[in-house]
Amino acid sequence: MADKKKNFDLQLLGRLLRETKPYRSLFILCLSLAIILAPLSSVRPYLIKVMVDDYIFKADLTGLKMVALIYILFVIANAVIRYFFMYRTALLGQLVIKDLRVRVFNKISKLPLSYFDKTPIGQSTTRTINDNETLNTVFTQGVITMVADILTIIAVLSMMLVTSWRLTLICLITVPLLVIATYVFKEKVRTSYQKVRAELANMNAFLQERISGMRIVQIFNAEDQEMAKFKSINRKYTQANLDSILYYAIFFPVVELISAIGLALLVWWGTAGYWADTISFGALVSFPMFLNLLFRPIRLLADKFNTLQMGLVAADRVYDILDKEEKIEDNGTIQQDSFKGEISFNNVSFAYNDDNYILKDVSFSMEPGETLAIVGSTGSGKTTIINILNRYYDIQKGSISIDGKDIKSYELYGYRKHFATVLQDVFLFGGNIYDNIRLLNDDITKEQIVDAAKLIGAHKFIDMLPNGYEQKVMERGANLSMGQRQLISFVRALVYNPDILILDEATSSIDTETESVIQFAIEKLIAKRTSIIIAHRLSTIRHADKILVLDKGKAVEFGTHKDLLAIDGGYYQKLYEIQFADIA
Repeated sequence: MADKKKNFDLQLLGRLLRETKPYRSLFILCLSLAIILAPLSSVRPYLIKVMVDDYIFKADLTGLKMVALIYILFVIANAVIRYFFMYRTALLGQLVIKDLRVRVFNKISKLPLSYFDKTPIGQSTTRTINDNETLNTVFTQGVITMVADILTIIAVLSMMLVTSWRLTLICLITVPLLVIATYVFKEKVRTSYQKVRAELANMNAFLQERISGMRIVQIFNAEDQEMAKFKSINRKYTQANLDSILYYAIFFPVVELISAIGLALLVWWGTAGYWADTISFGALVSFPMFLNLLFRPIRLLADKFNTLQMGLVAADRVYDILDKEEKIEDNGTIQQDSFKGEISFNNVSFAYNDDNYILKDVSFSMEPGETLAIVGSTGSGKTTIINILNRYYDIQKGSISIDGKDIKSYELYGYRKHFATVLQDVFLFGGNIYDNIRLLNDDITKEQIVDAAKLIGAHKFIDMLPNGYEQKVMERGANLSMGQRQLISFVRALVYNPDILILDEATSSIDTETESVIQFAIEKLIAKRTSIIIAHRLSTIRHADKILVLDKGKAVEFGTHKDLLAIDGGYYQKLYEIQFADIA
C-alpha cells in the first residue's frame, strides 16, 4: 500500500488498542499513571504561589520549610511516576509488537506460493519488522502519552483558574496562535514524513537489488552507472529529510515567539494587576511556570499526533497481511501414516492466473515404488506438476489422487509430510550444516544425519570440513560449492524419510565430475520409494521406470525409455539424439 494521506481512523485505532487485551492490567496501569501525572505536574506552581504569598511575605520560616518540603516531595514523586510511566508504556508497546511479529510471520508462512509470486520479499520483510516497530510509537509516543498531555492541559488550566482567573485569561490570549501554528505544523510534517518514508522505501529497494546483484554489476563494469543512480536516489531522500527538518526549524522558534509574547503580556498586565491589588505577587511569580506547563503539551501534541498517524498507517499495512484470505483449501480429514506411492493425474488443467493455462488436460499414472522422469522444454510445465502435486497450488480442472484418494481429501499438513523435494537452486540458511539438514527438527538426531550422509556419499566431504557438521554456512551457502550444497539437500531429503521423493533438475548446474557423485546419491535416494525426477540431462533419467514428455503444457508422450526411443520423429527421440546418441 502506498504512503498516501489517510484520514484518522478511529476504528483502526480501536483494533490496535484491542491488541493490548492480553496485557490489560499493564494497559490500565499506564492509563492510571497518566491520570496521576497530570495533577502532580500542575500543583507545583501553585505551591510556589503559596510559599510567596503565605510564608515569604509573612516571614513564616517554619511554614515555608514545611511547604518547601512538600514541594520537593511532589518533584520526587513526579520524577518516579514519570519513570514508571515511560518504562511501562514502552514495555506495553514492545509486548504488543512482539505478539504481532509472531502473528505476521505465522501468517506469511502459511500463505500460498501464489502470494509470493506477486509480492516482493522486501515488502513482507518490511511488514514484519519495520511496520511492526513503528506500531510501538503508538503506545510510547502516541495515544497513552497524548492522554497524559491532554489531562495535563486540563489540570494546569484548572490550577491556573484557581490561582488567578485574570492572569489565566491573559495567558489564553496567545493560545489560539499556538493552536493554529501547531495545526499547520502537523499537516506539513505529516506530508514530509510520508515523503521521507517513500524515498526511504525507494532507497532500500535499490540497495537490496544492487547488493544482491553486485556480481553482475561488477562483471559488466556498471559501478559508475549504478553509483550515479544511487546518488540521485540518495539526494532525493536527503532532501525529503531536510524538508522535514525545515518545518521543525520553523515551528519551534514560532512557538518560542508565541510563548515570549504570552510571557510579556503576563508581566505587563500582571504587574498592573499587582499594583492595583487584584493579583497577588505569588500568582505573578507562579504563572510563568504555569505558562510553560500549558504550552509544552500543546506543542508536543502536534508531533505526537503525527506519530500516531504514522503508527496507524503502519498498522493498516500489518493488518493488510493478517486479514489476507489467500490460502490453500484445507478441508481434508484423512491423516495417513504413510503412502504406498500410487499417483494418478486425471485430465488435469492448471493456470496460475486463471487465464493462461500452463497444464492442459494432462493424464498419467505411477505405481508404488516407480520412478517417473519428466522432460520437456523450458516453460512446458514440468515444475508446475510438482507444485500442484505438493498442493502449493490447487488445480482448476481434473483431479489428482494418491493411493486411490483425491489429494484434497487428505489433511494438508499431514499430506505434505510424506513428500521431500530437492530443488535445482538449493537454499541453505545461515547457521551450520547440521541445522540446515534437520531444519531445527528436534526429532532428527545427529546419528540419523551421519548415517544418511554416509549412505548418500556426502559424509566424506562434510567430515573433511574444519568443523564437520558444525561448519558455519554463510548466507544461501555461499561458502560451499554447488555440488556440496546439492549433496546437503539430498541428505536433508533422506533424513525426513519421505514416501514420495521429487528431484527438480537437481543436476542441471553440476559439472560432469560431480554429476557422478550426485547420480550415486540419486540412486540411493530413489531406492524403494516413489520418485519423480525432472531433468534436462537425459543421462540422469535413462533408468526411470516411466518417462513423461511435456510440450507446451500437454503430455505428448508417456512410456519407458525404450518405448519412447522407438517412436520415429518423436519428441523424446529428438532430445535423445541431441544429448545422448553419441554415447548410447
